[in-house]
Amino acid sequence: MPDGADRGGRSIAALLRRGFERHRAAMERLGTGPALDRLAELILLLHDVLSRGGKVLACGNGGSAADAQHFAAELVGRYKDERPALAAVALTSDGAVLTCLANDYDYDRVFARQVEALGRPGDLLLGISTSGRSPNVVRALETARARGLKTAALLGRDGGPALAHADVAVIVADEETARIQEGHALLIHLLCEALDETIAARGGRPGG
Repeated sequence: MPDGADRGGRSIAALLRRGFERHRAAMERLGTGPALDRLAELILLLHDVLSRGGKVLACGNGGSAADAQHFAAELVGRYKDERPALAAVALTSDGAVLTCLANDYDYDRVFARQVEALGRPGDLLLGISTSGRSPNVVRALETARARGLKTAALLGRDGGPALAHADVAVIVADEETARIQEGHALLIHLLCEALDETIAARGGRPGG
């Protein structure tokens, strides 16, 4: 059997090349489209919320749950350079809370109920969804807005129903979930880097 081919004759190397090409094309579209302006808006919104003593709540499902935790970890810890800890909570992290809410209420409410408990006017909820159609993310955004929180979203495809409930939304306009998730990971890193730069430019702390 030739190198790089499975028993069906398909080339593993060709499959990998297609994956890299799809990723590169998706990231190029992301970097040259309207997402850049929305990303800049979100950076300023994050800085404003944190400078006023607010906190960031983040939620998502599956890979997007991991992204929410990743983002919160970068804010509470640090991205690259030393700076004050930033207030952030991933609503995906507490297994006891999640299973309690899913069992006692409904899975659609696992994030919204936490927003009710933890969110305060002036905080920000970041919902992450590759389709924009996750009912629990949409409901959390609705609840956050109704309670006076700022709302933001990292979305994919056409933004889905979540788009209507986000003050600022950054969309990875691709149809493949994997490419969207890769875009979200890049957006999270850029958010953290630009937020740190903004904090440093204003005296080393939000609003400084």
